[in-house]
Amino acid sequence: MTVLVYCDRCGSPAAEGDHSACAAARELEPPRFCPDCRRRMKVQVTPTGWTATCVEHGVRHS
Repeated sequence: MTVLVYCDRCGSPAAEGDHSACAAARELEPPRFCPDCRRRMKVQVTPTGWTATCVEHGVRHS
């Protein structure tokens, strides 16, 4: 069984392509896609951090 992991910024498979720009951008902004299922997440940014919610996999936070 193969488990795919997706880039949490662009949603593309993490093993394909160059994600160095995504990694640099992720230092300053929250994730936009669930790394487990590639769904777009609901993101809330606050002065103290962020919360990203996937309907399938739940909440991630900084």
